[in-house]
Amino acid sequence: MGNENSCEDYGNRSYIMYHGTTMKKAKKIKRKGFKPSYDGMLGQGVYVSRSFEKASHYPVEFTGESLAILKLRVHVGRVKKIDYQGHPLQKSWHQHGYDCAWVPPNCGMVQSGLEEDCVYDPKRIEVLEIIPNIRNSDYWSPYSRWLVNVMGNENSCEDYGNRSYIMYHGTTMKKAKKIKRKGFKPSYDGMLGQGVYVSRSFEKAARYPLGIIVESLAILKLRVRVGKVKKIDYQGHPLQKSWHQHGYDCAWVPPNCGMVPSGLEEDCVYDPKRIEVLEIIPHIRRPNYGSPYSRCQ
Repeated sequence: MGNENSCEDYGNRSYIMYHGTTMKKAKKIKRKGFKPSYDGMLGQGVYVSRSFEKASHYPVEFTGESLAILKLRVHVGRVKKIDYQGHPLQKSWHQHGYDCAWVPPNCGMVQSGLEEDCVYDPKRIEVLEIIPNIRNSDYWSPYSRWLVNVMGNENSCEDYGNRSYIMYHGTTMKKAKKIKRKGFKPSYDGMLGQGVYVSRSFEKAARYPLGIIVESLAILKLRVRVGKVKKIDYQGHPLQKSWHQHGYDCAWVPPNCGMVPSGLEEDCVYDPKRIEVLEIIPHIRRPNYGSPYSRCQ
């Protein structure tokens, strides 16, 4: 900390990262490899992220084409942290001997608050999988049409009925299999009261269960029928734990509202029958998941 030009050399250490693009380009990248962007926030390189959620927002412009997310293995090499606009090495890090630039989460560089990486040499990136990406135009704010209607009206909300969203829940593999067989049991209490806690953020789900767990871990991929949704965007909200008593099926904490330290969105679903388990994803979590280059200060 405070030494601008020092950073640990990670050598062959690798991380799973993601890159969002069109399906056509994803297949071409799979065959021929990446071509670095000539310029960008971090200069020349290939832009990727450990955040599946962030990658799913790209390409930014909706093209009408089929979309995809590339799952990658990235050999990061020597990493430089860039954590504010105007950093002296923001676009020149490679000239100073670094292989990768890293923008940490919630540092103010990226509007979403999600982390970002730029890799100078495409040969450091291996494509593992092409994942189809079915993206809604209102992905960032899943209840955006409702928000337009209720700004300033505390008790009104559009009823989404059978409208559903893909969400995730992190747990142990043993519990994941039990949930798959028997369904969720709601938490008795929590930040939003009773219910099943899930998130549209794969990254957020990947942090659970909290603490060092010696058991095998898993992330449940879910389809959630949200029904009538209540936005809870500050601590002490009058309906923070009583939203279901006022006719709501789901409580929603939007991203970067100050309710959650990570800045990632969270949902609480009162009735487990609204949740369908689609897939159990095995999860190998590093102990410093939230800060992949924590020793690189």
